[in-house]
This record gives sequence, structure tokens and C-alpha cells, in this order.
Amino acid sequence: MRWLAIVFLALIAALQYPMWLGRGGWLQVRELERQLTVQRDANAVLKARNERLDADVRDLKTGFEAIEERARAELGMVRHDEVFFQLRNVVAPGAARTAAKTADPAAAGVIEPIKR
Repeated sequence: MRWLAIVFLALIAALQYPMWLGRGGWLQVRELERQLTVQRDANAVLKARNERLDADVRDLKTGFEAIEERARAELGMVRHDEVFFQLRNVVAPGAARTAAKTADPAAAGVIEPIKR
């Protein structure tokens, strides 16, 4: 009787092995589910980026405001009747105090008007 129990135990172990460790077993399914979750997260980020790019393209095709905004931000363009002020943070500490006393920030080189 003892031999029969050992044979049945070995048979059960042989049947359980593919389910746990074999191809398509629980361990592989868990790993594939983890990879699927990571890929879905990456796809969501890319989908949001694509939607932003699509909105930018629609704005550039239909409106002049988006074109003007992009020309100002990326190319530094200004209208012909505007005065462009460029602010710099290269003021020495002593010059900043002197400019603050005289109330003339242009004297310290902080503001530069550029006419075009």
C-alpha cells in the first residue's frame, strides 16, 4: 500500500509541474501580466503626448494666434510696431544696490530696449 501512495504522489507532482513551472504556467502568466501593465502605462504616456501634438497641429492649421505665439517663443520675433525689452540677470550685487537707489534699472544694465 505504501508503494501505491508513493506512485500516486509522483503522478500528482508530474501533473502539477507544467501548471506551475512549465510553458504557459502561473509564473509565466504573472510575468506577462506585469509586462502588459508596464506597456499599457507607456502607451498611455505616448497617447497623451500624441493628443497634445494633434492639438498643436490643429491650432497651427486653423488659428493665427498659435502661429504668432510660436514665432514669439521659438524664433524671438516681434511685431513691427512693438518695443521688445530683454531682461538679464547679470547685474553685480553692488550695481543692483546703486540702481535701486537711483530708481533707474536701465543704468545697471538690467533692461535693454530693442527697437525693430
